[in-house]
Amino acid sequence: MDMEQAKIPQATAKRLPLYYRFLNNLHSQGKMRVSSKELSDAVKVDSATIRRDFSYFGALGKKGYGYNVEYLLSFFRKTLDQDETTRVALIGVGNLGTAFLNYNFTKNNNTKIEMAFDASEERIGSEVGGVRVHHIDDLEEKISDLSVAILTVPASAAQGIADRLVKAGVSGILNFTPARISVPTQVRVHHIDLAIELQALVYFLKHYPLNEDGSAEE
Repeated sequence: MDMEQAKIPQATAKRLPLYYRFLNNLHSQGKMRVSSKELSDAVKVDSATIRRDFSYFGALGKKGYGYNVEYLLSFFRKTLDQDETTRVALIGVGNLGTAFLNYNFTKNNNTKIEMAFDASEERIGSEVGGVRVHHIDDLEEKISDLSVAILTVPASAAQGIADRLVKAGVSGILNFTPARISVPTQVRVHHIDLAIELQALVYFLKHYPLNEDGSAEE
């Protein structure tokens, strides 16, 4: 994104890939236009929020017509830098790391895990999902030209590995460990704790039952 686009709210920025994925599906189905209501039903974001999100980028649609799918797709592809490939390193080839390597974001062709690291001698030198596994001792040497890393190591090792990633020049870390790692202000970390997400889901199921239209009961 350019500097002007960087000023949009972070909540809006997080929804952009969701919009892009749905628009990509519509385009592959040959659909020419879509309404904010259709978008709302598909991505589970209310129409007013979608219109507000889109308003940050100017006039993307027309009242009474909706949105041109091909135009929106082209716009968000450029906004999200979908024409540029982001090369990613994965640290920790356990069960979760192996799943990531086998999947390797095949539905998101601008993101690709290019190398993996682990401490287990059994995994060093092997390939998982077509990605070679290197020894963790070679981390700094191998990832000098990569800016993003996925962290799937044991929680006890997370901070130490994060420190090494930062020193190696990584500017973005997707942290799948329960540890809340500390990094300099110029490095961005997204924490994803699957256990917490599951607990939140169960809580919402119990205390916020859904109506037939998918909205939450008051």
